[in-house]
Amino acid sequence: MWCLVMFDLPVKTKQQRKIATDFRNMLLDMGYCMVQFSVYARYTPTQAGNRATVRAIKENMPPKGMIRILHISDHQWSSALRFSGMQQDKSEETPDVFTLF
Repeated sequence: MWCLVMFDLPVKTKQQRKIATDFRNMLLDMGYCMVQFSVYARYTPTQAGNRATVRAIKENMPPKGMIRILHISDHQWSSALRFSGMQQDKSEETPDVFTLF
């Protein structure tokens, strides 16, 4: 399963920028990688890993803004169409995922 976290957080004031940066850093510390601006993804082999993510995000949710968490299968992730400019990007894409065994 892939867990995608998408968010729009206010960044007009210095305090809002700090809160948004802290949220992004929390996702990076949890093993997420940036797919696009404000879209982060992480692969988890079990549904339990996704539940832990949802719990951590709920506990550290910024006071304002919007956050969406989406779980998709590995098949759905790999079959997504990607475009860069006007051209379809057909290269294999796997976000940088660091796994310890």
